[in-house]
Amino acid sequence: MKAAVFHAPGKITCDTVPDPTIEDENDIILKVTSTAICGSDLHMYSGGIPQPRPMVMGHEFMGEIVEKGKNITHLHQGDRVVVPFPIACGCCYFCENDLPAGCENSNPENYGPEGGIMTEKGGGMFGYTDLYGGYNGGQAQYVRVPYANFGPRKVPDLLTDEQALFLTDIFPTGYTGVMWGNLKGGESVAIFGAGPVGSMAVKSAILHNAGKVIVIDTLQYRLDQIKKLTGCETILWEDADSTIEKIRELTHGRGADLCIDAVGFEPERSFLDRAKAVINFEKGSMKVLEACMSAVRRGGTVSVLGVYAVNYDNFKLGQIFDKGIILRAGQAPVHAIIDKLMKHVESGEVKLDDIITHRLSLNEVAKGYEIFDKKEDGCVKVVLDPWM
Repeated sequence: MKAAVFHAPGKITCDTVPDPTIEDENDIILKVTSTAICGSDLHMYSGGIPQPRPMVMGHEFMGEIVEKGKNITHLHQGDRVVVPFPIACGCCYFCENDLPAGCENSNPENYGPEGGIMTEKGGGMFGYTDLYGGYNGGQAQYVRVPYANFGPRKVPDLLTDEQALFLTDIFPTGYTGVMWGNLKGGESVAIFGAGPVGSMAVKSAILHNAGKVIVIDTLQYRLDQIKKLTGCETILWEDADSTIEKIRELTHGRGADLCIDAVGFEPERSFLDRAKAVINFEKGSMKVLEACMSAVRRGGTVSVLGVYAVNYDNFKLGQIFDKGIILRAGQAPVHAIIDKLMKHVESGEVKLDDIITHRLSLNEVAKGYEIFDKKEDGCVKVVLDPWM
């Protein structure tokens, strides 16, 4: 089969690899009909998260079941399903408590309670390094899906692939950031990052009846697109101080009720920022998170959706304490909310596919990663067709 294979930072190519097979009676084999490149894939592409061996990429995918294990009773050959990006067993403590990303069984080699940089990680994820289980991903013509009695969800016939695809990750992730804010209606929400996850956070804030939604990004074309799609207010990031001041001006001087970091540890940085990270033995920067903590009001919430892979010195614990900030972070509990979100999509309350800017063949995956990484050609979201 054809698959997008990671070889080294900056090198992902469309290769011919062996087809997956049933390895456990709880598996299914999916013929992938639609898949996408996620912002977190870029952390492997950049080398920010290490991967020593070749691996099939991709954790945003859906398709048609072509084979199933003996224990799979509620799904059948020919069913069209969408698959949550965390791999979760459904029966451990964390799965039973709506924390599937903490699954105790899906990452047996590297799982643990510590949450270290290179050891004791959370549950497995598709196509996301050996640290998270070493599972091949879905940027391929076929993929093995383990624990299929718990993860995959049938897609209603009325929805196209592109309407349903982002239920895998970016819509649940954006929704989670807003959900953590416990909005009652009328609040102000500042979202840092107008990429795919940030865009879904905007849509989710609107679903939660936010009174004011402000989006911050370094690229005007991304701000223009999300403003056109949702009518939100936008701020072009020039520096942290001016951005924070503008947010306060829009929120009665107090700051936003909820700030969402949809960027993570690899924002655009100056030479001095990069030099500081080298001196401190840090990867990337927490400048966006720091801006969120300054821009949020006292007693407000900061939701961290962007990936942070390492530890950072000079963490502003004193500011968190003085302002009484509620800080939430982590992977989205997709399994716990996907059915609810599917209904929002079915009813037409939210549209997901309008952020797609590029549709490419899987054969063009190298180009897809390049333009997404470099933010060229107005790229916001790349969807790949494995069969073109």
